[in-house]
Amino acid sequence: MKTVRTAQSTILAAVTVFKSESVKCTESLGRILAEDVLSNRNHPPYDISAMDGYAVIYDDIDGATKESPAVLKIIDDIKAGDAPKVTLTTGTASRIMTGAPIPEGADTVIRVEDTDCNETDAKILIPSKKGSNIRLLGENLRTDDLVLTKGTDIGPAELGILAMVKKALVEVYRRPRVAILSSGDELEGLDDPFDERKIPDANTYTVMAEMQAIGIEPVLLGIARDNPGELKDKLKEGLECDALIVSGGVSVGHHDFVRPTLKELGVEIDFWRVALRPGHPFAFGRRAEGNKLIFALPGNPVSSMVCAEEFIIPAMRKMMGAVNLFRKTITVRLGEDVKDKVGRTHFMRSHLSVNESGEQTLKLTGSQGSGILMSMVTADALLVMPAECSELKAGTLVTAQLLNLNGPGAFQEEPGIKE
Repeated sequence: MKTVRTAQSTILAAVTVFKSESVKCTESLGRILAEDVLSNRNHPPYDISAMDGYAVIYDDIDGATKESPAVLKIIDDIKAGDAPKVTLTTGTASRIMTGAPIPEGADTVIRVEDTDCNETDAKILIPSKKGSNIRLLGENLRTDDLVLTKGTDIGPAELGILAMVKKALVEVYRRPRVAILSSGDELEGLDDPFDERKIPDANTYTVMAEMQAIGIEPVLLGIARDNPGELKDKLKEGLECDALIVSGGVSVGHHDFVRPTLKELGVEIDFWRVALRPGHPFAFGRRAEGNKLIFALPGNPVSSMVCAEEFIIPAMRKMMGAVNLFRKTITVRLGEDVKDKVGRTHFMRSHLSVNESGEQTLKLTGSQGSGILMSMVTADALLVMPAECSELKAGTLVTAQLLNLNGPGAFQEEPGIKE
């Protein structure tokens, strides 16, 4: 039985990074860069005003007060996009708008709120520090600066930088085609008639959403009943994709047909048990023909979600060229005593809050049964309970894996799980 870290390493060693494709900058949100991006310009291209106000010479306004203002003659009016017409000399000022270029001779901008002005004269009531309210040439970007690196997740800020450096077409990694299949006679599909004897199929949709959250639109294969022929047909269809995720039927019960059917289809199972809770009967395999990856999830919905978080999402992100593969972890203080059985790393549904002292703390969401999907609804983190640990006391510093985050900043390079 593999540990969580060993299982992750085994899976990632089998993953091949996909080739890149060109997409429009406007369609790149959520994709992962397949190239380094350099700046094609200085930004700003010259010193500009950070405020609406007055460009001045600092020595002219040093020591000004409301009672004894510095009075300067206004000699120019500079809007954003204009070029200054004159050079400031002692006793003069230029009215200036945000984003407008600083005129020669000026070294400070006084915001309009700190002045009392008319059309010809500016009274400076409060002096700023020398150099205030000026954005210097190139303080955002310099020509040929490396601004975004290969493997970066493209979020809104990154997309803005791409536009700023005029990357109309961007090289990004291809997204994998992922098929999702649930199995079991007991399941009721989303569009099936209500049957009180059936269990609604939530796994298809939780795993679908986990894939969508990282930018993959999966292929839904529906439900395969506990019939070897029907299951084989569905699995064959799923193996046409880059990866196949199967939920249920992976254990050793009399009607658990998934593993033997996968073997029949040429899939080599690398492992099928992992020392984690929930999600112990998780399996991973490969089919050499077409380099297909197969993930077999437990049937309980929380087990299914946790296994997807720990094993499938890192693999999919590596396929898409990401550098940061694993959910972000933080160190946080435990807000209550927690007991557990030793032997498996336990990912316990938890929520973060702030105590009376203003310190962030972590508490469990309640019962940790693997079938209680509502416990994931109220969770924003997973407490990582080490396999050898039977108890953690309130006040202990623990590792928490953050949920419900996506895009840049939601993932980290190392898993943050020690074993």
